[in-house]
Order: sequence, then C-alpha cells, then structure tokens
Amino acid sequence: MTAASGTTAASGTTAASGTTAASGTTAASGTTAAPALPATAASDTTAGPGPTAASDTTAASDAAGGPGATAAHNGSEVSGALTTSAAFGSSGAAGTSGSSKATAVSGSASRGRVTSWDGHGGELIHRVIAERAVEPLFQPIVELRSLRPVGVEALARGPVGSELWHARALFAAAVAAGRLAELDTLCAERALEVARGADKPPPLVFVNAEPAVVDQPLSPRLLELMTDGPPFRIVLEYTERALSARPAALLQLAAAIQSQGNCLALDDVGADPMSLAFLPLLEPEVVKLDLQLLRAPHAPRTVEIVAAVSAVAERTGAVIVAEGIETAADLANARALGAHWGQGLLFGGPAPITRLAPFDRGGIGGLDRTAAAAALRPSRPGLHLPAGTPFEAAAALGKVRAGTPQVFATHLEHLLRRVGTGAVVLASCTDPAVARCWLPSLTGLAERAAFVGLVAPLHPAAIAPGVRFAPSPGADVEECAAVVVAPRYTAALCGRGSHGSLTFAHTEDSALVASMARMILQRLPR
Repeated sequence: MTAASGTTAASGTTAASGTTAASGTTAASGTTAAPALPATAASDTTAGPGPTAASDTTAASDAAGGPGATAAHNGSEVSGALTTSAAFGSSGAAGTSGSSKATAVSGSASRGRVTSWDGHGGELIHRVIAERAVEPLFQPIVELRSLRPVGVEALARGPVGSELWHARALFAAAVAAGRLAELDTLCAERALEVARGADKPPPLVFVNAEPAVVDQPLSPRLLELMTDGPPFRIVLEYTERALSARPAALLQLAAAIQSQGNCLALDDVGADPMSLAFLPLLEPEVVKLDLQLLRAPHAPRTVEIVAAVSAVAERTGAVIVAEGIETAADLANARALGAHWGQGLLFGGPAPITRLAPFDRGGIGGLDRTAAAAALRPSRPGLHLPAGTPFEAAAALGKVRAGTPQVFATHLEHLLRRVGTGAVVLASCTDPAVARCWLPSLTGLAERAAFVGLVAPLHPAAIAPGVRFAPSPGADVEECAAVVVAPRYTAALCGRGSHGSLTFAHTEDSALVASMARMILQRLPR
C-alpha cells in the first residue's frame, strides 16, 4: 500500500510481510540448560512459520514453542538483567492451549460474532475480511545490552480453530481469492487498533508491509489511525522485494511515514544481495538481519554482510536488529554481529498485547517510553523524494566542471566497468540518441547487476528484458546521469550539454549519490 499522492499518511504499513519465518528450530536448546523463561509462544502447535509471520524470530514459537514451551538462557545474565518473563507478564504468552485460544479469538467472540469457523479457507477468507476477524499477536523487541524491551512487532493471525489461523494460510487464501490488498489493509488496521487500545501502549510498534500491494491507496480507517496522534512511533517494515518491484510507490510510502515522525525498517537484510545495495537508498532507521546470519556467524558471507550493514549503521545512525534469538548462544552471536536490539523466543514469542507488561516508567522492566521512542533516529521528511535532477543536485554542491564528450565517455566507461553483482544501476537521459547509445551497456549490466533502471524518451519496445524502464518527454536542455549503488562501490556521473559545451560531475559522495539515485528511482513505474 502507499499513501495517495498529497496525503500526509504516516504509512501504508501492513501487519504482515513477505518475510520468511524461521523454520523448525526448537525454543529450548539442549546444550544451554538454565532457568527457563515462560514461553510467550502462540499455542497452536500445528501452525508452522509463514511468509507473513514477520521475519520471525517467532517461527519457532508457532512451530515448536507450543503450549508450555520454554526458551533456554543463561540465567546468570538474563534473569539478572530483567527477569524477562516478568517484563512481559508473568502469565506467559498465549500460555496454555486453552488460555491462548480464549484470548486470541477475541476478534470474533468478544465482539459478539459467531465463533464457529468451520469450512474451507477459500470460503472463510471472505468472512474473515467482512467480520474483521484478524487478531494480531505481538512479539517483544529488546535492547541487547540491558535486555529491556523497547517495542513490539505485530504479527497477523486469523480466527483460532480455523484453517486460517496462521498467517501463511490466511494470506494464501487471500491471494487465491484476489483479496490480498483488502486483507493487508485489514491487518494493518487491526494491529494499530489493538496497540492503541492497550492500557500502556508500547513506544514502538513494528508493522510489516506486503510488497505485492505496496502501491494500493490507504483506507480511510488506516489514515485515521496513523494521523490521529497514535501514542507510539510506527516502524514500517518491508523487504527489498518491495522496492525492486514498485520503487516509486515504496519511496512515496517512505516519504509519507517519515512526514508523520515515524520510521522505516528493512527486513531480511542479507537474504538477497539486493538488500545491501538498497540500504543506502532507503536509509532506514532499523536494519533487521536475516536470521540465517545468526545461525552461521563465522561464515565468510556473514562477515561480509555484517561489515556492510555496520558501515551503513555507523554512517546513518540506524539500529541493527537480530531476529531468531532462541538461546544464550544466539544472544552471544547477535551481540558479536553488532546487533543493538533483538527478538526471539529467548525474550518471548508472539502473544496478545494484554499479556505484555505495560510500557511505562514505573513498569516492570521496559525502558522509559520516551527513551525507547527516541532510541530511533528522528524522521527526515523529504529524504526519499528529492526534487530536481542529478545534475542540479551536483551543481548545487559545486561539484560540476567543464569537459568534453570524450572525457565524459571515459568517465562513464570507468564507472560502468566497476559494476558488480548486487549493484543497483540507474540511468536517465533527455536525449533519445544518447539513451540509445547507452542501451547495450545497460542491457549487458542487467545480466549481473541486482537492478537496472532507465528513464529516457524512448519507446518501450526498444528496451530489453531485465531493464526497468519509464518513458520521459524530451527536454530543451540535454542532460544525462548514470548512478551505481553497491556495497563496495557507490558513484555517479552526470552531465549537461548546451550550445556545444559540456559540464559534468563525477562523484563518489555517498549521500549525494543516494539522492541522485532516488531522483531516478521515483520516476520508475509504480
């Protein structure tokens, strides 16, 4: 979903994402026996991880957490830091199988609707949407030094006892019925409604965005919930798939949520090389490491990814979150990887918000509400939708100089030669002749780069597969730009010709290059 143009919506967030949940691991480790935390996992032991269960850390809470499950930890550290179980309610999570069903079904039973959910998922999805029968669960996110909670992530669930209880089945049914956008919106609405209704709402609420419908307009109810002074900061969480699929729409959405003082999170970083390339373009407040990195902390690929993420975090002030922390060993690995915050069964699985201790200065373990909300960098309205052209941006910083077409061509060859796998390559031209000259190079780069985009006054039929394209009208002034954003190399070349003369800029200023890239990216198809 995206905010409609001109709106001041905080986000087009959704309660479920396309992220992949942790699989099959158990909540308790047989090698780190210690005083166990009461689990906060949902009690349906038959429900496995699903694509919309958030980048779960919580998967094991559904697959293996089950009723009465416990997460092993090093009692000398964890219990002394918090008693984490007390911080999130002494009754555990969705607790025993009986109590969890009674609580989680509140979306239908407590509102006086029929509570029988027999039937096939393909039939039930229409009723779920009509009756708003989605009940979010919430998983704690903690600061890894003190192990004190800083916020929660909302995870969508359907009616308990039905085929659609778990997010995987719920969203699969919506896709099959052609109602994904409606369900996505409903999950976001219910997450914010429930969080706002808590006695002491959490200071940060992470809500997932479904990439497939990121270009859909916000519903009036969602607009109301996000703009009517919510008592928390919303953290819109999405994967790089959303940006690569609908770049302009997602940049619009990012700008909307930033305009309301809320935040962005990039999920599953490291699962796909593209996520590292898009990090500088998004500059999210939160970077969530793919949970597989935690499972292989010494692998060369893990070290490479973490080094790139840490560099971005140091430059931008982003918070790094590790997911899937289930044991004391996982906690140690997360800290070693440079994570600031974490989530997983060690700190609690998904549970109704009524079972989480209030986030309050006088509460049992959470950080002060103001301090937790301020732990994330202030929003930066305007960052994601810069005005102007790449050349104008370079000229405003005094980076342009006179040159010749031959000099420009040499710089362009140098820039494109350094493009490797995982890079984002963007180009724009106002002269169709120049665009046609660049096309063979861009087409070749599309075979190894993560993303290649072009904005030019050409016919779409001239564009080869693999190059994302947006037509543009010609212009009186000849201007062109080529931008490369990659983990190891970030650079841009832009030029303007007038009356036989050429002025150009070649820069590796990372902030300027990222702004130039956004100028082109926002013009690609929504």
